[in-house]
Amino acid sequence: MSATTDKQIADILATYGEPLAGNVWRVQGTAVIYHKALERIAVQARIRFDAPVIVRAERDEAVILVTGHMPGPNGDRTEWSIGEALIGVNYRVSGRQAAYVFAMAEKRAKDRVILKLAGLHGLLYSEDEADEFKASRPDLVAANAPARRAEPAPEGDRKAEVANDAELPQAEMNGGASEADLTARIDEAQSINAVTDLMLAPETQAALAAMAPGLRDEVREHAKARLVALGWPARNTAKSRKAAVA
Repeated sequence: MSATTDKQIADILATYGEPLAGNVWRVQGTAVIYHKALERIAVQARIRFDAPVIVRAERDEAVILVTGHMPGPNGDRTEWSIGEALIGVNYRVSGRQAAYVFAMAEKRAKDRVILKLAGLHGLLYSEDEADEFKASRPDLVAANAPARRAEPAPEGDRKAEVANDAELPQAEMNGGASEADLTARIDEAQSINAVTDLMLAPETQAALAAMAPGLRDEVREHAKARLVALGWPARNTAKSRKAAVA
């Protein structure tokens, strides 16, 4: 994904009060956005959905048509899309996990409609668009990473390791950056791009994933506040929203 595309996505997201950092990641160069971020955009854009239309209903497959409307300066804009989910083909279910083909089909259709109405269609994809997108979520990747297991060391070596560990900063013992370290690095960033690059960095995503949800949210809010302080718009305006959908 080029820097030009990054800027285009960031500008559109900004009209809905959403930063690029913390909402978007890349899968082999493709930009992917969280479903929850799209839900927030739908609220900000006042998107309304018609009742979904069932196109196909099978035990292992669902195809649903969704239509959405977004108010604009010249009246409502309308877009529609189809969401599909077929177990074993484009919707994988593992182990004892329950399969919800209708819910997944509706979610995919709504996300596509939101992307179209918000002017993001063709620039990025929803995390639910493909299994590999969801599996690559930074928080899930970090959570599923196998723990490194070291072979037992001799008693003398273990005592030395304990002594050395006592001298390590807590962040290093936790295997990543601490909340204080991340917020300090955010404060040191001198541009919107610097904050965005920091938040999108793989090591930052891994550190956020290892934090408790409350701390993770605090860091993301701190990054958003820093973006605002550097000139990123905190709230969407009628002018910027009109430009985004023009």
